[in-house]
Amino acid sequence: MSTVIYPSPIFGPVHSRRLGVSLGINLLPADGKFCSFDCIYCECGFNADHRPHQKFPSREEVRRALEERLCDMKQNGPCPDVLTFAGNGEPTAHPQFAGIIDDTLALRDKYFPQAKVSVLSNSTFLHKPEVFEALNKVDNNILKLDTVDETYIKTVDRPTGHYDVQQIVGHLKAFKGNLVIQTLFMKGSYEGCDVDNTTDRYVLPWLETVKQIAPRQVMIYTIDRETPAPGLEKATHEELDRIGRMVTDAGIPVSVSY
Repeated sequence: MSTVIYPSPIFGPVHSRRLGVSLGINLLPADGKFCSFDCIYCECGFNADHRPHQKFPSREEVRRALEERLCDMKQNGPCPDVLTFAGNGEPTAHPQFAGIIDDTLALRDKYFPQAKVSVLSNSTFLHKPEVFEALNKVDNNILKLDTVDETYIKTVDRPTGHYDVQQIVGHLKAFKGNLVIQTLFMKGSYEGCDVDNTTDRYVLPWLETVKQIAPRQVMIYTIDRETPAPGLEKATHEELDRIGRMVTDAGIPVSVSY
């Protein structure tokens, strides 16, 4: 079993299936994983196997490292399409997340004003006003909603604290369309449980909820790298395309990554 632990606070640029040339911003420690989910498909592995010992990078450390990298890219290339908050866990868990977003937007405007700022989040800190407000400022506010089935969430996403999917959906609706919903579809089994969420049992309730949230876009994708749990399988092109057509028919733009 291989896992990916990213440098901190800056990594890449990498080529993202969904976002293009992406300069990564990792607000979590460089020596492990820190996340409010413990997804069985996470490329960073299970939380218990990668407990970090280092501290979060400070706001100033992030700002300084980001400016150095952007200055280098301005002189030597490549030009980034996007500055993406991702990495070793949940970026909005950083206690200075809101201030770091302000710094990042200012640096983006200075060096690469055409680039977008994206945040990949599992939506678990949306109840914090400062996190909600910061996410409302970025270009691509990309928020996870794999399903609305509580049992599936506990089996696959495995929240580490209290998680109420209806409360999360309420927060997603509060963005009034200024968000992108990202959903991972897969098949296979985990500890004897079927984790196929490509069937109508899961897709139809999810789609009805997405229509209520009314995001400006939906991103559908599947497993791309080795997972910490064995027995997981990629959703097929046909399955992803079918779900994508259902989203399109609902009047919502969709991107599908295989």
